[in-house]
Parts: sequence; C-alpha cells; structure tokens
Amino acid sequence: MEAIPPSTGDELLDDRTAESLSDLWMPDMGGPAEPTASDLGQLLLDRGHLTAEQLTSAQTVVGKSLDKGLPDILCEMGIEEIGIQQAIAEINRLDFVQIDPNQVELRSMEILGHDFCGENGVFPLRMAGTRLILGMTHPENLMIIDEIRHKLGVAVKPVVVCRGSIAKAIEQLKEDDDPDVAVVDIIAGIEEDDVEIVKTKHEELNLDKMAGESPVIRLVNYLIFNAVKEGASDIHIEPQGNNLQIRYRIDGLMVVSMNPPHHMHAAIVSRLKIMANLDISERRLPQDGRIRAMVHGRKLDLRMSTLPTANGEKCVLRILDTRSIQVQLNDLGMGEDMLLMWKRQIQQSHGIVLVAGPTGSGKTTTLYASLAQMERTKLNISTVEDPVEYDLAGINQCQMFDKIGMTFAVALRALLRQDPDVVMVGEIRDVETGRIAIQASLTGHLVLSTLHTNDAPSSITRLINIGVEPYLIGAAVNACLAQRLVRRVCENCKEQVVPEKMVAEHLAMHGIGDHQIWQGGGCDRCRNTGYAGRLGLYEMLILDDFLRDKVTANPSVTEFRRMCVERGMATLRLDGFNKVAAGLTSVDEVLRVTEITI
Repeated sequence: MEAIPPSTGDELLDDRTAESLSDLWMPDMGGPAEPTASDLGQLLLDRGHLTAEQLTSAQTVVGKSLDKGLPDILCEMGIEEIGIQQAIAEINRLDFVQIDPNQVELRSMEILGHDFCGENGVFPLRMAGTRLILGMTHPENLMIIDEIRHKLGVAVKPVVVCRGSIAKAIEQLKEDDDPDVAVVDIIAGIEEDDVEIVKTKHEELNLDKMAGESPVIRLVNYLIFNAVKEGASDIHIEPQGNNLQIRYRIDGLMVVSMNPPHHMHAAIVSRLKIMANLDISERRLPQDGRIRAMVHGRKLDLRMSTLPTANGEKCVLRILDTRSIQVQLNDLGMGEDMLLMWKRQIQQSHGIVLVAGPTGSGKTTTLYASLAQMERTKLNISTVEDPVEYDLAGINQCQMFDKIGMTFAVALRALLRQDPDVVMVGEIRDVETGRIAIQASLTGHLVLSTLHTNDAPSSITRLINIGVEPYLIGAAVNACLAQRLVRRVCENCKEQVVPEKMVAEHLAMHGIGDHQIWQGGGCDRCRNTGYAGRLGLYEMLILDDFLRDKVTANPSVTEFRRMCVERGMATLRLDGFNKVAAGLTSVDEVLRVTEITI
C-alpha cells in the first residue's frame, strides 16, 4: 500500500480562503518599489518631458530640500504632472489612471474623509472583489497604504494618479455633498419691517442693523455659495422698479438666479458694503471694494462694484477663483500646431508677445498659464497688473495705484531696474507704457501684455494709433494671439443633428460634413442649456521679415489683415469651425463670438 505524503497544510485551504488570499496585493504582482531620482529623471529625459539642464537644476534643488522629492520639484518648475506620474507608474510597474469624479468608492471616501485624501494624495476609486483600487500620487509611500488598510479593513492595490486630478475630484464631491438650499427657506422669517428703510438722521446706523440681521446674512451667503457652485464668474444684483433681480454670469452669458422681495435690496447691498469695508451711507457715488470669503474650503476674492441707477444701487461681484487660472496651456483648447508655436514664442529671450481680445475673453488665464509654463526657479519673472487678481507662486507681482501716481509706466520703469528676465504688463493703455515695453524688449527682456482689440492684426495698428512709432513695433513685436471663449457642448447630452440647408452649405465650404455637427439636448448637468464649460478660439499672428517691413509703412487695418491671411494666418472663425468639426462646440456659438474677416 502506497504511503500518503504528509500534509503541508495548503490543501486544507477551502475555495473561499483561496479567493480571499488572491485579492491580497503581493510584491510579485508588480507593486510599488520606490523609484530612484536617477531612474525617474532619466525616463522623463528620454521621453522629452524635460531637458538635461532642467533635470540637473531640479536634482540640485532636491539635494537641498528636506521634504520635497524630485516629482514635487519638477511640478513646481512647470513640467506637466501627467508625464511625471506616467513615468512613476512605469517605474513602479503600476497602472496610471485618470480620475473620474463620478466613479468613487463612497464608503471608503466617507471613512477616510476629503481632507485626509487631499493631504496625502490618495483617492479611493473602486472595489475589485475584496480589494480597494486606490489612486496615489506617491505609490512608494507604504506607510499610507498600511494606514488606509487598517482604517478600511480591506486589502489595497495602488494605482498612480495626478494630484491635480485628486484636488478637482474632491472639490466636486464636496459640491455634490452640499444640499440644495431653497430660497424660500433662506428668506423665511424676513418680514417687511425687518428691512424697512427708516429715514432718520442716523440712517446709516439703521442700515447697519438691518444688514446684520441673520436672514439677510443667510441670503447673501447663499448668493455667493450658489454662484460658486454654479460656476458663475459674476453676480449682478439689479433693482428694477418694483422688482429685485439677481443674475449670474455663467459660461459668458447672463442667467437669472432669483427674484427676492424688492424691499430687501437696501439690506442686501448694505450687507455687502460692510463685508467690503465700504461706506454704507454713500449711495450717490460709485464705490469699489474687495471681499475675501471661504467657500468649499478654498479662499475666494470677490471684487465688488456699486453703481447708482434710477432705481437704486446696482451691485456687481466679480468672483476671482484660483481654480479658474490653474489651467495648463494644453487644456486651453489650442490646436497642436498653434500650441507648439505659442510655446516657442514664450520661450524667446526677448521681444513682445501680445494677447488680444475683449474683456472676459480669457486673456489673463492665457498669460498666467504661459507664466506657469516657464522655469520660475531660474527666471526672474515680474508682473505689473491692475489689479493683481491672483497670487502666483514664485513671481513678483506689482499692483497699480493711479491715484498716487503708480501707473503702468512708472512701475515698468522700476521693474527694469530689478534685473528681470520676463515682464508681464497687464495692459498697454497709452503711448508711454507702449514705448517703455518696447524698449524693454529691445534691451533683452521678454515682455508679455494684452490689448483690447478684436483680432490679432488689429493689435499692431492699435499700437500705431496710440502713438508708438511703427519702426519700433516692427522691431519689437514677435507675435500676437487673439482669442474668444465659446461654450462647450455638454458631453452628457450631446447628440448629432442635421443642420439647416443654408448652414450646411456654409459649413461645406470649410470642409465640415453634416455628420460632424453636434449639439446638446439639455440635461441637469448643463441646466438644460446644452452647454457645459468653455473653450478658447485662437488666432495667432507671427511677424516674419515681410510683415515687419509692412508694419513700418503704417498699413490700414483691412490691408494688414489681408496680408496676414495671405501669409497663412488662420482666423478666429476658421478655428471655431475646426472645433465644430471636432464636436466641441456649436455653429451658433462660433457665429456669436466671431465676425467675418477677409
């Protein structure tokens, strides 16, 4: 009789135990092995994400830093985070994942908390069997993995994600968690007597008291909270006869939000004036102020402006959210060729680069994204702005004060004595500023600025019209970028449509077929408008030797625009139709913001 071999214990494991053990993350499954700085740097160098000089500079900073590794330093230098994280994933033999805020393991997120995930760079994505798929920015941090495993009581499998994606996803989750507040509930308990204006000699004291009533405070807080939640850029409080209308500017268009009782107008405006440290007793003159607020755990600046009208004071709040400028150049909507040309322009050592467009067309966002692309640790970058709307790390920002003589020209002269490499001028408004900016560019500085013109060629003629000599413009200006913002078709409800015959014929002239037309049907995510978010349309003019010679002859706007188009400049409308063909926006949006040019 054949002897039975002694049991090793393995065959005693039942199927359930074996299945549970199979869900455990094991080192031989390609887990996170801490990458060395040389491995990561060399991989990024091989893939063209950075230069050898940038790598050497970053490694020097890492050697002197106590709490920052190479990935953090590279991000601060302007290297794209997605390329860094993909390299980290490859070194650790892990997957790289783009976070979808709508797909989150809610139970794990509730236990860990938003603050914990944001501070430690982790994001629970989903459950795979009994194992949690965990997004991490630093997958080599085994202590965090172990802490999360003990908190949740499940095995953890790390994947690599971007910190910026984690921040956006957590922010959206916070917004979704906030319950909608009914306006009726906010103003419940407000009686007419609570906000009635009593005309006495001490009227300002009565207004002060009314503005401090809790129902008014709740309503004003709700106006700001709801505007941020809806993604508004401005809040308009408008008295109209016997009505009070509150509107938000969302994706560039005005939207009516609510119509509170008219008798609340004085108390609402007074409350906002108190928050902005303005004079609540002065209602005959315009006033400007600034409000700092915390919404969803992030700091906001609100620029307040009042204007006396026939029906009372109109109040406008401009919401300055740092999230709106934390946009990379790749995400602005430029085509690949134009993006490459723009990056080359902002890497020049000298010359003037202009961004043109009307107010609210995204010029500031483009300039800030361009500055963020530069190596701020190696360059002395300074700005002259009116006002300084956003704080930029590693950049010297100068505020204008016209009342005391601190003008663009004065500040620019002072900056040129500060050994700058790059200077950003908020706007060229007059001949003095224009001449100083040109002199700065001709003496070895890169100058970035804006102009309020309709297209790129008009920027050149505008400089001539304000008094700058054409020969200086031809010698100094490198490029002009004109832009507009159009609403993006909602990805959640977009559908193909058949355009009208006249529109189809017009689109066919630009090589766009009927099957390429998309529009939004309307859903809850886009407030039934069919649009959600915005993207840019761009027109870039690069001055070559031929155009520089033509500038010195002081051409007319029409003549110069025709020459630019003949030299290959793609117009705003053409860029818009290309984005229509890509299904990003609609024909109506392109026609709304652009005009026919030669």
